[in-house]
Amino acid sequence: MKRNITHVAVLGSGIMGSRIACHFANIGVNVLLLDIVPKELSEEEKKRGITTDSPLFKNRIVDSALQSTLKANPSSIYKRSFASRIKTGNFSDHMKDIASCDWIIEVVVENLEIKKKVFEEVEKYRKPGTLITSNTSGIPIHLMSDGRSEDFQKHFCGTHFFNPPRYLRLLEIIPGPKTDPAVIEFLMGYGDKFLGKETVPCKDTPAFIANRIGVFSIMSLFHLIEKMGLTVDEVDKLTGPILGRPKSATFRTCDVVGLDTLVKVANDLYARCPEDEARNSFMLPDYVKIIADNNWLGDKTGQGFYKKEKSGVKSEILSLDLKTLEYKPKGKVKFATLEQAKAVDNLPDRLKLLVNGQDKAGEFYRTSFYNLFQYVSNRIPEIADHVYLIDDALCAGFGWEMGPFAIWDALGVTDTVKKMEAAGLKPAQWVYDFIASGKTTFLSSANGARTYYNISAKTYQTVPGSEQKIYLDVSRNKTVWKNSGCSLIDIGDGVLNLEFRTKMNTIGGEIVEGMNMAIETAEKDFRGLVIGNEAQNFSAGANLAMIFMMATDQEWDEIDMAIRVFQNMNMRVRYSSIPVVVAPRGLSLGGGCEMSLHADKIVAAAETYIGMVEFGVGLIPGGGGSKEFALRASDSFTPNNIDEQVLREYFLTIGMAKVSTSAHEAFDLKILKSGHDEVVLNLSRQISEAKRAVLEMADAGYVRPVERRDIKVLGKSALGMIYAGASIMKSGNYISEHDQLISEKLAFVMCGGDLSAPTLVSEKYLLELEREAFLSLCGERKTLERIQSILTTGKPLRN
Repeated sequence: MKRNITHVAVLGSGIMGSRIACHFANIGVNVLLLDIVPKELSEEEKKRGITTDSPLFKNRIVDSALQSTLKANPSSIYKRSFASRIKTGNFSDHMKDIASCDWIIEVVVENLEIKKKVFEEVEKYRKPGTLITSNTSGIPIHLMSDGRSEDFQKHFCGTHFFNPPRYLRLLEIIPGPKTDPAVIEFLMGYGDKFLGKETVPCKDTPAFIANRIGVFSIMSLFHLIEKMGLTVDEVDKLTGPILGRPKSATFRTCDVVGLDTLVKVANDLYARCPEDEARNSFMLPDYVKIIADNNWLGDKTGQGFYKKEKSGVKSEILSLDLKTLEYKPKGKVKFATLEQAKAVDNLPDRLKLLVNGQDKAGEFYRTSFYNLFQYVSNRIPEIADHVYLIDDALCAGFGWEMGPFAIWDALGVTDTVKKMEAAGLKPAQWVYDFIASGKTTFLSSANGARTYYNISAKTYQTVPGSEQKIYLDVSRNKTVWKNSGCSLIDIGDGVLNLEFRTKMNTIGGEIVEGMNMAIETAEKDFRGLVIGNEAQNFSAGANLAMIFMMATDQEWDEIDMAIRVFQNMNMRVRYSSIPVVVAPRGLSLGGGCEMSLHADKIVAAAETYIGMVEFGVGLIPGGGGSKEFALRASDSFTPNNIDEQVLREYFLTIGMAKVSTSAHEAFDLKILKSGHDEVVLNLSRQISEAKRAVLEMADAGYVRPVERRDIKVLGKSALGMIYAGASIMKSGNYISEHDQLISEKLAFVMCGGDLSAPTLVSEKYLLELEREAFLSLCGERKTLERIQSILTTGKPLRN
């Protein structure tokens, strides 16, 4: 049957329930969020004269939970107005309303009996054929569906979202014994295409896939740390970004998630996995037991493995000494292996260096990796039949850049197995059969799709669904051209992709060269161009270090040329003879934002944090961004609008260095164009969606745009308004004298100079004003101080 999901009921409004509700609201679905009725009136309710019949009382729990989630930072909702899609209610009065819902998701407390009572109520009102799923993180699916009707069991399964649902991409789908395969197929596709998830089918085994492996990894580390005498600070340095893992690493992650959550899962795994050869790894070390008994659970109790201590206006982060269980100032971590690894950008190469380290760090990496490799090899086919499922689950659920089998591949399977044997950590027999067959990697690629070694079939097969997506890593064998900072890749059907590969994808000479080569090549032999990458961030903007160096050396002609080249590059993006689509994701700041503004279309990842932040370093957007916002303001002028007020809105977006907290918020900032630019939730689909947009424009008969000469600028009238506003802000000490100067420079550009009356001007005219303003600010001492602060400390300076 064809399914359309327009209304979803979420039963349970705790942290996960409210956040799941928010994520469905993010994608445009109407949500009914329900929870229990409070047991009695609060003292505050009694004072206000609220009765037990009042909705204010009955919905207190659900309303309070939702508001708490909406106020939390980072936000669970893309845009505050999206919260209007969520309607709250209670189980007593509104359970009947689930009859109009297409999908019912249970997210109540992890207690089988309570869940069964909820499902009993659901059966009274749920219409046949409606999807019914549980967000359980470990209760067996078959136990929850016992005793339910045939139709209920047919449409029931587990849908395990990871917290927070907006940011963590994993959605585990766990069928029950009687689940209709069509239901699983639908949820796999829906989670991928609409919820933006990496959907992973799981078996109904304890903790499913990600938590089974992830918690084993953490618990085995806990034991290894105790044995090696490593500190909290050392472990988090060893297991963070240097390893391709989140900044929160190990112990900070425990504090964020809550040690009680980890302890609960570990205890549950120990109890439910008597046949697990590594079962003892799930036993809590003594120091973890004491910390848990002390209720040092992390952020939720104010202290855990770390503790923030305030002294007057200052605060200091202390870390726990695992031997004395006393908090001490964080210590500096020094390992020779780590120092060597810092210079290696490529993660697979860096992992080889780390594992071969001859110090304590190297020993730590060898032991932890070999333990992990042995464990994941033994979990097939218990928890998953295929290696890629384990890797996908760990990467999407725990934020790992590379999963266990990909890491094993990078280190060399055969060589690593020999070292594992020497360490007494032999892998499963199927690994030896794999090596004997002459195969060398568990994961590979073919014809643009991801492939994996199928253990039972003893051959490589395509990862389901990967043929519909574009993976730049997989397509590198189709590189058309490259330099040290970017690669031009043929992604099929006459479309090229320009991928940045500089540090933080900053824009310098290599990117400019690549951009010009990409457009030149595409105009000659291809149908269009995508500018996008698979890095965490699209671009952190222009190369500030280069600008700072030239400014301190007073090489004004060089700066002028650099700005001119950057402007020309972006204008070429706008006025090429082929369609150009930019696909930003993550940080897309400064020059990265300006480049996006000049594209024929933006296909942004939902998690795009985009804005022109040049004010923070004492500059204005100099790559055409100031010009572009003046142009967009002009296009927004109507007889019913006050032109100065429209211009002021665009001016403040730059002047306040506003950055969107999501792609949807970027529409409000006028960076993305409503009804034109697109948002993609699933990162692995972004490049393919950008390619589709290119082909649609090409098929429609793309024609090179005509350069604009009809931009209405307001001259002195608007200039006076902005100057006056900046002066008032300075008088009130809201901005500094240098902020006022930058504001006036930006105003001069966006108003078209001090023209005596509103005038129509060209893009070229505005670009010249923009370049002059940027160049003059480069000569200001306070601007150089701001740039230096960002380069040396990473923090903005207010001067």
